[in-house]
Formats: sequence, C-alpha cells, structure tokens
Amino acid sequence: MKRILDWNKYLEKAAQTVSEGIVMLKNEGGALPLDVNETVSVFGRIQLHYYKSGTGSGGMVNVTKVTGILDGLLEAGVKINEELLEIYRKWDEENPYELGEGWGAEPWSQKEMPLDDDVVKKAASVSSKAVVIIGRTAGEEQDARAEEGSYLLTSVELDMLKKVRAHFDKVIVLLNVGGLIDLNDIESTSPDALLFVWQGGMTGGTGTADVLTGKTSPSGKLPDTIAKNVSDYPSDPYFGNKTRNCYTEDIFVGYRWFESFAKDNVLYPFGFGLSYTTFSIETSSVSGNDILTFSVKVTNTGSRKGKEVVQLYVEKPQGALGQPARVLCGFAKTKELLPDEAQDLSIVVKMSDIASYDDSGAAGEPYCWILEEGKYNFCLGSDVRSASPVFTKELPEKIVVQRCSQALAPVEDFERIKAVCSGDKLSYIKEQAPLSKVDEAKRLAEGMPAEIPYTGDKGIKLIDVRNGKNTMNEFIAQLSDHDLSCIIRGEGMGSPRVTAGTASAFGGVSDTLNEFGVPAACCSDGPSGMRLDCGTKAFSLPNGTLIASTFNRELVEELFEFMGTEMVANKVDCLLGPGMNIHRHPLNGRNFEYFSEDPYLTGHMAAAELRGLHKVGVTGTVKHFCANNQEKNRHSLDSAASERALREIYLKGYEIAVREGNADSIMTTYGAVNGLWTAGNYDLNTIVLRNEWGFKGFTMTDWWANVNYRGEEPERSFYVPMARAQNDVYMVCSDSSCVDESIMTALENGKLTRAELQRNAANILGFLLGTNALKRMEGEEDTVEIINRPDGDEISDKPVVFYDLNKKLSIDLSGVRSVKGQNYSFALTVEPAGWYKVTVTASSTQSPLAQIPITLFSMGTPSGTLTWNGTDGKPVSYTTEIPMFSRFTAMRIYFAQNGLDLHSIEFELTRTTDSMDAAFVTEED
Repeated sequence: MKRILDWNKYLEKAAQTVSEGIVMLKNEGGALPLDVNETVSVFGRIQLHYYKSGTGSGGMVNVTKVTGILDGLLEAGVKINEELLEIYRKWDEENPYELGEGWGAEPWSQKEMPLDDDVVKKAASVSSKAVVIIGRTAGEEQDARAEEGSYLLTSVELDMLKKVRAHFDKVIVLLNVGGLIDLNDIESTSPDALLFVWQGGMTGGTGTADVLTGKTSPSGKLPDTIAKNVSDYPSDPYFGNKTRNCYTEDIFVGYRWFESFAKDNVLYPFGFGLSYTTFSIETSSVSGNDILTFSVKVTNTGSRKGKEVVQLYVEKPQGALGQPARVLCGFAKTKELLPDEAQDLSIVVKMSDIASYDDSGAAGEPYCWILEEGKYNFCLGSDVRSASPVFTKELPEKIVVQRCSQALAPVEDFERIKAVCSGDKLSYIKEQAPLSKVDEAKRLAEGMPAEIPYTGDKGIKLIDVRNGKNTMNEFIAQLSDHDLSCIIRGEGMGSPRVTAGTASAFGGVSDTLNEFGVPAACCSDGPSGMRLDCGTKAFSLPNGTLIASTFNRELVEELFEFMGTEMVANKVDCLLGPGMNIHRHPLNGRNFEYFSEDPYLTGHMAAAELRGLHKVGVTGTVKHFCANNQEKNRHSLDSAASERALREIYLKGYEIAVREGNADSIMTTYGAVNGLWTAGNYDLNTIVLRNEWGFKGFTMTDWWANVNYRGEEPERSFYVPMARAQNDVYMVCSDSSCVDESIMTALENGKLTRAELQRNAANILGFLLGTNALKRMEGEEDTVEIINRPDGDEISDKPVVFYDLNKKLSIDLSGVRSVKGQNYSFALTVEPAGWYKVTVTASSTQSPLAQIPITLFSMGTPSGTLTWNGTDGKPVSYTTEIPMFSRFTAMRIYFAQNGLDLHSIEFELTRTTDSMDAAFVTEED
C-alpha cells in the first residue's frame, strides 16, 4: 500500500494542536489579541531559543527548522520592535547559549539579559504592548528544584518583568515551559495577560502566533491544578526522598486534594482556561441507567469565534471508603463556533467506570471495584471549580462491579490519607495502608504455563502463522532454548538490524530467528517525535502536557496518524511513548512528557494517540508502567503506594489505554513499587495487566533497567525474574544473539522453565504478526511518499556506515565539507567501552578571524564543540574526550557554519570502565 504524507498538512495539524493546547490564564483590558498593525516589543532571551521540548529521550528529535515564538509573530505579519530585537541578538552572541555537559545535565534555564531602564523606556516609546517570554526546559535524570532558574524566577527575570510593567500599558507574559512553574512573582507584577504556551515542538511558534494574533481563540484547559506554593501540593513532604517515596496523599492527587481539603490554596483550578469569547453550557437531557448519556448544548455567547471544553465531574457518596469532592468522568470539545452558533454534544459515562477500589474490606468487599450506595451527583461546566450540579443518580444498595485479587499492595507500613465526612464538612484522617497478604511464590507457581514440546525445525515460518497455515504453538515448538533466550533480549542502542540511530531492535535479533522468518522490529524514542541519533531529521511534536491541554481526542488522533505515517517511512514500528505517568508533583523532571495530574484525561489522551498510530499499522509503547513520578534516584527509588491509589490513580490511565486504545506495547519503569522492581513484578505484568485487563501485547523493560526478586538487591541484565513476571523483553543488550549463561543456568536448575520463555515468545511473536516489520521481511511493506518536505530534510535510503572501533580508529573524511545547519553521520561498533580521545583534523581558507564550530554528538548527546579559525588552507587538529559506552554508537558531526574542509577523525581509548554502569548514567530511555 502506498501512503502520501503531506508535510505541509502535518505542520498545520501540529500548529493547530499547539494553538488548542495553549492555556490563557489572564487577559485584561484587551491586551490580546494583538493587532498586526501595531508595533510589539518582545522581551526575554528565550525569544531567540524557543524550547520545542524537554531533553533526554523524550525530546531529542533532529529537525531542520524550529519556528519559535518570535519567528511565528514575524511570519504572521506582526510588527516587531527591531531595535530592541537587535539588542537581544547582540547580547546573545556575546553570551552563548549553554548546552550543559552530558546526559541529563542541561541547565533548566538560560542566563537572562539584564535590562537597562533606558532600553525599556525607549521600547515603550514606540510600542504600547510588550510580550515577555519566560523559558524552562525539563528532562531525564534531574527534577526541577524550588530554586531560582528552575521552578522559581531568577532575580534578573523578575527585574525584567518589573521594569516592563513600569513602562508599558499592556504586558503579555508567555510561559514556554514543560510543566508548571511558580506564578507568585509573575502575578506580583500584574501582567495584563498570562499564558502557558508550553513546549510546542517544531511548529510551536506558529501555533502560538495564531493565538496571540487572534487567528485562533485559545481553548486549552489546565491539565493540572496551579497552587499558590509548591509546598501546597500534598505530595511535597515526600517528593525527593532518595530511597522510599511514600504516597501518603493516596488517591488525593492534584484537584482531588485541593477541591476536597484546600480550596484556598489554589491560584487556578484544574480544567481552567480562558477564551477570547464566552460560552453558555446547558444540559438538555440525561438518559440511561448503567450507561448515562448527557446531552449538552454549548452556545457561543461572545463576539469572536472559538471552541469550548465541556467537563463532567462526579461527586460520589463518601461511604465507608472516603472519596474526593469531585472526580473527572467525561469531557468533550466543540468545533469552532461562530458568535451565536450552538452545538449539541454528548458525554457518555458508564457507572462501572466511576467505581472505587476497596483494598481493605472497609466497604465489605475487599479487592473489588464497587459502587457504594448513595447519591452520585454529576456536575457540568468548564473547569472543576465552576462545574455545577445537573443530575443525581441514587443507588439504593452497593454494587460490586469487578472482583479482583489483592495485587501490588505494600509490604511495609506507612500512613495514608482517608476522607471522612462530619455533617456537611469534609476532612481527612490518616490510617495505615493495608499490607499485602499474598503468597507471591504460590501465585507464581499457580500461574505457570504448560510447556510446548520441542520439535526442532519443521520448516514453519512466522508468516505461516499469520496466514493461518500453522498455529503459534506449532511455530514456537521449533525454537531451541537458545532461540528463546535470544528473543527476550532486545538489541541496541543503534542496532544495525533496524533503522540507523534508533533505540532498539527486538524479535528477530539472531540469524537463526531470522531464518525462522522472525523480523527485527524497530523502536524509536518518543513521545515527542522520533529520536534518530544518526542525524536523520524528523518531526518534533508538541509535548505531552500541551497535548493534554487540548482536551481534544479527535485532534490528537489526527496528529498521530501523521506521526504514524512518518514512522512507516522511516521503518519504525514502535514509538516509545506516549508517556503516561501522573503529574503527582510539579517538580518531576519528566512531567513535560506526561499528560496530567488526572488519570482519566491521561488515559483518553493516550488512547487517542494510539488510535492514530494504529490507523497506519504502527504503535506506541505506553510508559513508564507504573508510578515513575520522580527522576531523582529513579533507578533505586521505591514508590510506596496503597493498592487503591495504584489502581485508581497510577494504573487507571494505562487501563484506559489498554481497553479504549488497544495498547499492545508497554514499558515498565526503572524503580520499584512497594519493594519490588517493576521489571520483574508478576502482579503488575501478569495479574493486573493481562489477567484483569486482558492485555494481549508484549512488555519491555526500560533501557538497562534493574530487576530483582522480593527482598534481594536489584541487578541490571537480570533476565530470569523479568521473564517469569511476563515482562517479555529486556532492553537493551549489546549482542542479543550470544549465549547467556544466566538464562541457561536457570533453565538447568529449574529457576526458569522453557514454558515461561515460550510464553514470552508467544507475546512477542503475537505482536510481530501485525507489524510492518513482518511485512518488510515478506516484501509486502507499505510505502510512503512524502510531499512538500523542505530540501535537505529527506529520508535517505543510503545506509549509515558502521566502523569497527577497537581501541583505536582513524576515519578518512576527505571530501566532507561543512554546510551550515547540516550533519555528517556514521556509526561505530565499540569494543571496549570507555572514554575515547577524539581528534578532528580540518582546514579552512577563510580569514584568521573566522569562527567555524562543529559539535560532536554521540548517541544524540552533545559531547563537545570544536572551533576553527581560518587556517590558510592548512590542516589543524583539535581534540576532546567523550564517553562511548554503547556497543552500537551513532556519531554525528553538526556544522554551525560553512567553510570547513574535514580531513579525518581519530578515536583512541584513554580509559575503560564497566560499559553497563556507564550506560546507566549516560544513555537512558
């Protein structure tokens, strides 16, 4: 099948997503929209360095062009104060942007230009409106901090706001951030307009300009509660603990806490967001019994076109379990309505979906999803605070929705919060979280699958199973112990078996498996677009928080159909995303990848992304399963949470993604949940995911993850408990086809069975049956023609050249010449891993004062910048030292200027270290 990917339509859909995800918190005195005929002064150095995404695996997308906010305004025809802009450009050249050093070490903000009062006065003399841009990045390996330059403004940023406020009639503040930042200092300067524009990917500036100029009315809604202070979030006393993070707030995350117990601590409630117009929301009717249908009429009552989000909340009876004041249970977004235009919407709620989990037996039904007797009040509106009651359903008696078994419960004591009601007043107490009563060894033994007798090679290929000629069991019966040991180990990063520069190959990772017709499928980092470390350009998408702020399932599905088509063109089968963890605390470094503090919104956004990908035969790997809510010490951190909190908050989004989005690939986390690392957690990967939810796909670990048995120290590359837990693939290994002694020994001594490995293989192979990877192997692959893509951004069919680096290597680069904005890429097979001295030799005929820098990227991470002046045509060498700890290492030389002729690049080992320990620090998914 041939597909067409129109790059212009892709750009338009992404820009539309940005404009619909921008959340306007304030707009007073007609500050917005801007009049394109008036001159606007733009302040803040980030106008020259738009944050398209956070950093790490969730943001490392190579792009040809990023349209920042300043670019978008200029392209929209807005008159910019050029004199002020030149001041910023000159200062920016003299104060270079700081990249940081190594993986996860990027600064969260850049030094801001100090403002002279006279500069601001002069700017105000030529323009009455000022746009001030504040920027923050985010990323892996580090959390934000309640410090200046991170969660808080710097003194220079605050001084900038104060001076601009003092001289301008209208001040518009834009927050180009991955997640929440403190608003107290910003609010103290009384801006006329305040907007979270988030991180919008490569078209972020276009979508932002559409909102600022009024082409599009803002319609984004907050996916998180904005509290007055970071200490107001109920998880704050526990967040950041290096060893054991107790989820004492239990189910009371975000608005569930604030609307129940701390309304006065809220600056802006969950679901809040302004528009350039106004709307009325009226409930026409409510019908149904077990399934309720709310018919809603939305009318644009203002003078400008716009969209509105209708949000439905349920107030449950407090009962024996205790409940939050309100819980989101439905939402819908209108089309763009003209003034006086109306639209009828339907929101459907299954009563079973609003059930609560009894993890203690307090309601008389331990380990069950139940609806307690009493009144269920449904409230409709445009945010959690303003929603008003529209319907009440009373249950005369308790209903058991689903009987489960205790799973994932704590094994050590800690306290949790429980809501209690005294008259009309809701308050809380603390109680001990119920502990596990499960005999895990017995549970594992009872779940042991039956072994498929070994037959040896019968000539059955995997395609025969897909075509119905043979059964999956008949195919698996052919696989030897060694074959089974290979298939549970993914190969990467940058495996030459799949698309260059991607995160892994899995499935057909040995020649024997290939001979059986098992393809090597390809994973590429997401969720903000494909990370292709070899330098191939890809599309950079808006971040997860922005996507959630759209509250628009249909739009997100359309965007990810484009994303999926681009994946097909690049022979990528799994995008490692969407990220689905809960915004438990605003300082979590990876919140930008994730959606929301609310699991219902999280699950439905993820399901929409998956539906879009599935339309073109690719998929997303939902991650990180589960409770990855802190970056600090994430490999060793134990998240202590009650079974109820896990099921209602931290697992619920994944359940929705499985049931509503047909998720077929899941990634576990680095850390532990209640003492057991998720990569080897049978309750998580088998009892809940497969037995209760009916998941039919395959699961993978995070890259170089720890695995353990209960009570034992975690280890990396510990395949046996992983396989037994039915976490199917270990990501990643440098050579997945070699004999692994730990697996073979476990098979010999009975600590692992062939039956368990066969079960893993069935999950992996069952997934591969429906992939483009199998089609490619069989010559049936879909093709994609990309039209309207910018020159220099095309996908190359030329394979990336691999060189063998064994302690020392010299590569001839004669004929390679620097072209500004372009890359030269190649790959290395590294043995041994370690630190290497890298020497680049080049020449230039430009003047002695010319500055011609190149940046070396190793596995997508900037590893050093070397700068030449004119050399009178003579070769000059510069040296840096970089870590190279992945066996397959993609290298990229980025050229910032023209005019440099490369001669050679040389590598020489300086010191070795344990490759996996180093990879643990420098390269992670």
